[in-house]
Amino acid sequence: MTDLSAERPPARLAIVVKGYPRLSETFIAQEILALERRGIALEIWSLRKPTDRAVHPMHRDIRAKRVYLPEYLYQAPVRVLRGALAALRRPGFGALMRIFWGDLKRDPTASRGRRLGQAFVMARELPDAIRHLHVHYLHTPCSVTRYAAILTGRGFTFSAHAKDIWTSPDWEIAEKIAGSRWGVTCTKAGHARLAALAPDAGRVALLYHGLDLSRFPAPPDARPARDGSDPADPVRIVTIGRAVAKKGYDDLVTALAALPPDLHWNCVHVGGGELLPALKARAREAGIAERLAFMGALPQPDIVTLLREADLFVLPSKAAKSGDRDGLPNVIMEAASQALPIVATDFAGIPEFVRDGIEGVLVPPGDWEALANALNLAAREPERRRAMGAAAFARLRADFSMDAGIDWLEGRLRALTAG
Repeated sequence: MTDLSAERPPARLAIVVKGYPRLSETFIAQEILALERRGIALEIWSLRKPTDRAVHPMHRDIRAKRVYLPEYLYQAPVRVLRGALAALRRPGFGALMRIFWGDLKRDPTASRGRRLGQAFVMARELPDAIRHLHVHYLHTPCSVTRYAAILTGRGFTFSAHAKDIWTSPDWEIAEKIAGSRWGVTCTKAGHARLAALAPDAGRVALLYHGLDLSRFPAPPDARPARDGSDPADPVRIVTIGRAVAKKGYDDLVTALAALPPDLHWNCVHVGGGELLPALKARAREAGIAERLAFMGALPQPDIVTLLREADLFVLPSKAAKSGDRDGLPNVIMEAASQALPIVATDFAGIPEFVRDGIEGVLVPPGDWEALANALNLAAREPERRRAMGAAAFARLRADFSMDAGIDWLEGRLRALTAG
C-alpha cells in the first residue's frame, strides 16, 4: 500500500503582512524568527515591498521564503489575470464574490478592488504545502487573507495591533473575526473592543508580544548621576517612534520648550514619519532646535547604544483625529531592557506595562504641561530615575518576556498546520 503521507510535502504556514521587512514592526519580526527557530516551516507573504533603507538584524536571521504580491494591480497585469482566471474555476469563487460584493457596497473604494486582485494572485500562487494563513493586522492585510482563504478553502487566524483595531468599522471587524479560527491582540483595551464584536467567547485572546531579551545586552551597571545642573553634561532624553499624530510628538516639542532655563538637557528622536518637517520647524520656532536632534530611522544596534547612553525615555502617545492609537509600543519594553525610567502617557497599552511612580511616570495624553513637569522632575532626580529604571527592567523580565506568548502561538499554529 502506498504511504500517501510520505508523498505529501511538509506542511507550512503562510504569515501575511502589509510590508516586510519594516523597522517599525520589530515585534512581527521577533515572532517570525522565534517560530522559525522552534521548527515551524513558514513563508512570508507581503502586500508590498519594503521602503525602509535599513533592516533590523533579525531580518537577516529569518530564513523564510518571501513572496511579494503586486502592490498595485496595474504593475503586474499578467499575474493578476492568471489569478482571476484560476479563481473562476475554484469551488469557493461564488462564496467569495457574495462576500466581496457585500463589502464593496459598504466600502466602495479602489482599495477594496485591489484587495480582491491581490487575493486572486495569492490563491493561485499558494503552494499546496501551505495549510494555514496567519495575518498581522485586521485591516487591509486581513481582507486579502480572508478572501484568499475563502477561495482556497483554507483557514486563517489573525493578530490585531493598533490602527487596525481603532480605525476599522465594526461590521468589518465582526465579519472578519467570525470568519477566522481565532485571533490575538496585544492590549486590554484592544481585546475588549474585539471581544465585544466576536461571535463567541474565546475567539480573541489577549497575548502580549513581550521582548526577546536574548537580543539585548544587559543594562549598564550604572549611569552618571546627571541632574541637569551642568551645561557641559546635560540630562539625556531619548524617544523612539514614527513621527505621526498618534505618537504625540507635537506635545513633546511644546513640553521641552517649556522646561525651566536652569535645566540643561538634550533630546534625541529616532524614527521617520510624515510629520518630521513640521516637528523640526516647531523646534526651530521654539528655540530648542540645537538641543532636539531628529536622527531619522536607525538600525537596531544604534538604537540600543542610544538607550544605554540615555538617562530618560519619553513617549507621549495620544489618540489621532483619525481614531488611530498605539497598542503597547515595543519601544517601551526596549527602553526597559536597558533599565531606563519612562515618562509616558496614561493611554492605550502603556499603563499595562508602566505603573505610575514605579517603572516611570504617567501623565494624561495631550497634556504638554503635565509632560513638561514630569520631565523636569525626573531630570533633576537621578536616584529616583535609577529606582524606576531598575523596576522597569525587573517588570520586563518577570512579566513581559517573549517566551510565554510564543509558547501559546506555537502550540495553536502547530495544531492548525498539522490538521
